[in-house]
Amino acid sequence: MKDADKAFEEFVRSRSPALVRYGYVLTGNPHDAADLAQEALARLGSAWSRVRKKDDPEGYARTTMARLHISRWRRLRRERLVGEPPDRGYADPGLDRAEGDAGLWRALGELPRRQRAVLVLRYYEHHTDEEIAALLGISRGTVRSQAARALDKLRANWAPAHASTTAGGVK
Repeated sequence: MKDADKAFEEFVRSRSPALVRYGYVLTGNPHDAADLAQEALARLGSAWSRVRKKDDPEGYARTTMARLHISRWRRLRRERLVGEPPDRGYADPGLDRAEGDAGLWRALGELPRRQRAVLVLRYYEHHTDEEIAALLGISRGTVRSQAARALDKLRANWAPAHASTTAGGVK
């Protein structure tokens, strides 16, 4: 096995769980998250010799995941797929332990896709409004309005419940 192959294998072994968690934040679905991570790693594998030398491999994979996710929801929006919603939601215990309050993640998962993508790219990935606009193919003003609407929804749906459970130091 070549050194480059070993390096890629080690990268996949060490960073796959984090990439799947990132995919979960983007999609709100563990199966879609795993698909995104797998596709991004496949594309990274094809470009490994180029990316590992001059770029950040994890950044490459995360950018690929964001772009794939955006492409999928644009395609789905055009197709207007209709199906039965699941009987119950999925809660990832690893995500809850790693990131704190699960209620926030559930509230984030209830946001419309574009609003969720804007918040994830802004606060989880630390992109600027201009970068988000370029990634999503929307204007900077739309990024700002989507972020404001999403934050308003999160404050209305999550913050009051969270504040009442933590009032007086009792959880």
